[in-house]
Amino acid sequence: MSSIKNKLEHYAELIEQSLNKYLSQAEIPQKNVIDAMRYSLLNGGKRIRAVLTLEFCRICKGSIDDALPFACAVEMIHAYSLIHDDLPCMDNDDMRRGKPSCHKAFGEAIALLAGDGLLTFAFETICKFGNVDKIGASNIIKIVSVLSSSAGIYGMIGGQVVDIENEGKDVSHALLDYMYANKTGALIRASAVIGCLAANADDYKIGAADKYAQNIGLAFQIIDDILDVAGNEKLLGKPVGSDIENNKTTYATLFGIEKSKQIAAKLNEQAKDAVSIFNDDNSFLCELADYLIERQF
Repeated sequence: MSSIKNKLEHYAELIEQSLNKYLSQAEIPQKNVIDAMRYSLLNGGKRIRAVLTLEFCRICKGSIDDALPFACAVEMIHAYSLIHDDLPCMDNDDMRRGKPSCHKAFGEAIALLAGDGLLTFAFETICKFGNVDKIGASNIIKIVSVLSSSAGIYGMIGGQVVDIENEGKDVSHALLDYMYANKTGALIRASAVIGCLAANADDYKIGAADKYAQNIGLAFQIIDDILDVAGNEKLLGKPVGSDIENNKTTYATLFGIEKSKQIAAKLNEQAKDAVSIFNDDNSFLCELADYLIERQF
């Protein structure tokens, strides 16, 4: 497990440095919203989505340096979604990763604009990519398409709408999977696919990456459900029990903790099977799948 933690830390350092470079501090009239964007974007986290972009680019024989702007764009989209998720009109969470959530630190109006700012700045970051000839303009367009689709009404926004409109209702297993596939899974799948596109990978490798990410995305959300019931608040950096308090259907409430763990383990094996096409070069992705379902935060 120490080897994967070392590689995750290495990737996280690269990503953190790049994020800090792309969204630097500025002494301008709208400084407050940039500070709020940086507060949320540079607030740590596992950086799993960006890691997937970099690792799939590497495993498809691309350049990690070329993939970094796209990995950072993915993290910006993710940070925007967390800012908006925490707002009182959404999940109404006061804490995020052990610190006051953005709207608690900067107020609701600035938090809303900071989320909007990160969403738009993600695409600005992609458009400033300087090595177009190497990756190809058509692949840049595909990357923009994949990322915008995963963040939009057929992805994260769609999943959030299903979540909001079904609070307090009995939700079927099929609808729960649909919600998770969009709210959580869509951006995780996009992260992996974007890494392949940055390396000019063929459709066979892109399909394998998509299948891997689809499985770990659902497994990741199932573990989140379990941790909201049985997790450690100090490790999580936020209160547990919010799903039950908000009367939300989750895997933990639908199947119980033990059955949910079994389902996550099966998804984990399917994810590892999907990347078997990469032969001996898939060890990090297999270890990452294990790490994500064994995590405590």
